[in-house]
Amino acid sequence: MLLHRFPVQDRAGNVLNWTITTGQTRLPVPKLEDTIKRYLNAQKPLLNDDQFRKTEELAHQFEKGIGRELHEQLVAQDKQNKHTSYITGPWFDMYLKSRDPVVLNFNAFMSFNPDPKSEYNDQLTRATNMTVSAVRFMKTFRAGYLEPEVFHLNPEKSDTEIFKKIIRFVPSSLSWFGAYMVNAYPLDMSQYFRLFNSTRLPKLNKDELFTDEKAKHLLVMRKGNFYVFDVIDRDGNMVKPSEIQAHLKYILSDNSPAPDFPLGYLTSENRDTWALLRKNLLDSGNEEALQKVDSALFCLSLDDFPIKDFVHLSHTMLHGDGANRWYDKSFNLIIAKDGTAGINFEHSWGDGVAVLRFQNEVFKDSTKVPAVSPQSQPASVDSSRAVQKLDFKLNDALKAGITKAKQKFDASVEALSINMIQFHEGGKELLKQKKVSPDAVVQLAFQMAFLQQYNQTVATYESCSTAAFKHGRTETIRPASIHTKKCSEAFVKELSKHSTEELQKLIVECSKYHGRLTKEAAMGQGFDRHLFGLRYLALSKGIALPDFYQDQAYARLNYNIISTSTLVSPAVQLGGFGPVVPDGYGVGYQVHDGWIGCNVSSYPTRNGKEFLQCIHKSLENIFNVLKGKKVDS
Repeated sequence: MLLHRFPVQDRAGNVLNWTITTGQTRLPVPKLEDTIKRYLNAQKPLLNDDQFRKTEELAHQFEKGIGRELHEQLVAQDKQNKHTSYITGPWFDMYLKSRDPVVLNFNAFMSFNPDPKSEYNDQLTRATNMTVSAVRFMKTFRAGYLEPEVFHLNPEKSDTEIFKKIIRFVPSSLSWFGAYMVNAYPLDMSQYFRLFNSTRLPKLNKDELFTDEKAKHLLVMRKGNFYVFDVIDRDGNMVKPSEIQAHLKYILSDNSPAPDFPLGYLTSENRDTWALLRKNLLDSGNEEALQKVDSALFCLSLDDFPIKDFVHLSHTMLHGDGANRWYDKSFNLIIAKDGTAGINFEHSWGDGVAVLRFQNEVFKDSTKVPAVSPQSQPASVDSSRAVQKLDFKLNDALKAGITKAKQKFDASVEALSINMIQFHEGGKELLKQKKVSPDAVVQLAFQMAFLQQYNQTVATYESCSTAAFKHGRTETIRPASIHTKKCSEAFVKELSKHSTEELQKLIVECSKYHGRLTKEAAMGQGFDRHLFGLRYLALSKGIALPDFYQDQAYARLNYNIISTSTLVSPAVQLGGFGPVVPDGYGVGYQVHDGWIGCNVSSYPTRNGKEFLQCIHKSLENIFNVLKGKKVDS
């Protein structure tokens, strides 16, 4: 459950409301013996007996030997760095040192629901309203007035009006403890400052994150052209919405042709290739123009076509045409010709929790208190003076670099398939009625579907936020377990041998275990980040990589063939991302009260359409069993 309060603003967009500050607890370093036990539990469904024995032996040797030393060093290091979490540095490095293109490999998207008032979905109206709401959000956050979201471990106790009223009057030094007593955790907001005026800069070997909070301008892209204009005035107030509307109208009516060599493609390149090309750009006299791009509040991408369907929507928001995006910006707010809107965000600076909060607030603010209406007249201002079109000087090497980047981008996108289903035979309400976890049931359906399609159980990843802790990022839930394997095999291979009651028991067992894994992950008690931190520490100290990490089973567990992420929000229509391995599935899903939505990305080695058919069949079988119906094989 999300807490939303958008403080009141005056006409200049200034904040006129109260603040809450919170203390925060630190992300725990789990006990090494717990991590090893959890790791082996996750390995069990993926290995045969001989493989498991070998992995178990290596794990226990690691636990008693070099692993123990590394763990003690990690704990000592963590105690000396109380301002942050043990995962922050290694996690930033993991993202920033990767040389893979950010598009399809890291950047994710979330699309907005349409404005409930259909006439407000006009491109200019929606672009103006969303830009104004984004600036209001930024000013509210920077003024320290943005109320923290609260993660409720037991919503029935803490996600109540009485709790909210009481906690508001508790002194800030004690408010965290008050929340903790009812298992409600104010979420870490340390990532939020990177939402605005921020860009990932390509550098050789390791990229850098750049933020310039003094910059007052917005970057707008249309047809691969770059425009900037100020949305904050000299006094720090927001420019009038009617002026923002006038400038966006000017850009939308500009007849400039698309450039022959669209610069946006460079942000889709291998990071080292892009770093060298960027140096060339800077040396060729483009420093000022690039500075404008990098420091802009965010990138507003205005597309010149309407959205045909959900698959087209996913392709548009996940990668688009490559020319009309700057994938390195912390986020691109994309608005199509028909007003369909979405966010494509770069992942190194932060996680879905921060972006989703921003998206929820912008949707709520722009639809409930829109700054302009379809009848509003843009201000009578000289937009030709206020709006600057950026020009870039390109030499032959840069032109060749852009051409090559475009070829690579087109080939990658051409290979990507996105498919989706909606399952309408039940959702969250029915599953809760049957006392099973909705998330556990959908994850079980993924396991069943893969077993049906490929007769295998493979490494599966579900993302879980650890933002309940200071500088928390994410932890992995490992949905493939001995319980899901047993249950999947019963449904897929031995249906006739089991009664409906037996199948129900197997589902309940999966649900309980998945619930435990989810709670552990959210409380910083998973095993993936801990093992990642120990490995990072060994490499940073120049220690030879322990045998434990050289085990094929360790590599296989971290080769996530099924990568999944879920969110449900009144603002979001759907979300998605690319597969994290070439022969994987990228699965975005939403469990609504009465239905379940699922979209899957894949490359040619996998058949995403067939996988979704198997998911639909699995959900059908699970729901029928929970309803007490006999299922035929």
